[in-house]
Amino acid sequence: MDGLTYDEVGATAGVMPPGYHHVRARRIIGHGRADFERAADALLAGEVQRRAGARVELSKSPMRTGSRVTMRLGFGILSVRIPCLVVWAERTDTLAGFAYGTLPGHPERGEERFTLTLGPSDEVAFEIAAFSKPGRWFTRVGAPLGRLVQAWMTRRYLHAL
Repeated sequence: MDGLTYDEVGATAGVMPPGYHHVRARRIIGHGRADFERAADALLAGEVQRRAGARVELSKSPMRTGSRVTMRLGFGILSVRIPCLVVWAERTDTLAGFAYGTLPGHPERGEERFTLTLGPSDEVAFEIAAFSKPGRWFTRVGAPLGRLVQAWMTRRYLHAL
């Protein structure tokens, strides 16, 4: 896809590429159709990122393949602009989710996937898969801190729905 800062588009759906930091996390967030629908609406409207503390701008809502997502974390001159492109989005009766990839200016290079499933036992599961590596000078210098921030944001995302 045009403008992405990595080549392995879609790899969060399966085997993630070597040479990147990998994240996989899962949490049961509810039970039943109503919980699934409410969570799916929020997920595809960017609410996970907002509830986790990011300021979010979407080019299209609900998110779909080709949507641009621009997030900001921090305040004033200490805020970081985080531009992404949605490379996959889907919503069915039992699955909802999207994956976005990094665009130029993003502090990292890679992809992150957010998936909700409504299982046969009516459990609503929220899963996150990501691969990334530093994409800017300050994330290369501060790589250990970047991993801590990523783990912190993943926990916030998991609890956002």
